[in-house]
Amino acid sequence: MSMIRTALVGATLAGSLAAGVAAAPASTASTAPASTASAAVVQEAQASGKHFFGPYHSGFGRGESFGKRSYFKGYWTKDGGRYWFYGDLFDRDRDRDRSYVWFKWHDRFGSHTKVFKTSGRSHFHRFGGFKKSNGFDDFKIRVCEGDDKFDDCGRWGDAF
Repeated sequence: MSMIRTALVGATLAGSLAAGVAAAPASTASTAPASTASAAVVQEAQASGKHFFGPYHSGFGRGESFGKRSYFKGYWTKDGGRYWFYGDLFDRDRDRDRSYVWFKWHDRFGSHTKVFKTSGRSHFHRFGGFKKSNGFDDFKIRVCEGDDKFDDCGRWGDAF
């Protein structure tokens, strides 16, 4: 009885493997358009001059999980010799603290910083207008969350 059972299990396993091999080319063919579509999106973004960066996360505070940390993500473009930045700041926990995004850049006039805050979501549209002719050569971002713009800050990250 045991040998018959083993033979049946072996035959079933061999049949399922054969069916899987036969279906493999069909499943590969069905996924090709999806990967082609995603490649087209990437090519469109590169052709339009969008250079994506992020996400940048806030530091951990009061035992928060990674899913509750604030974050910023965006992209930059170059238009008319100027660099423009776009992005979104998200405050994912439902506490009464605010999220802050810091922008720091350097040009021939020195180092500069600008801070924005939100308690939900903020969209940044066409921030900057920096020119290489003014020595613009660095742009960094960091995200903080708390009662103060210096609380629970993540690391500085490069956007270039």
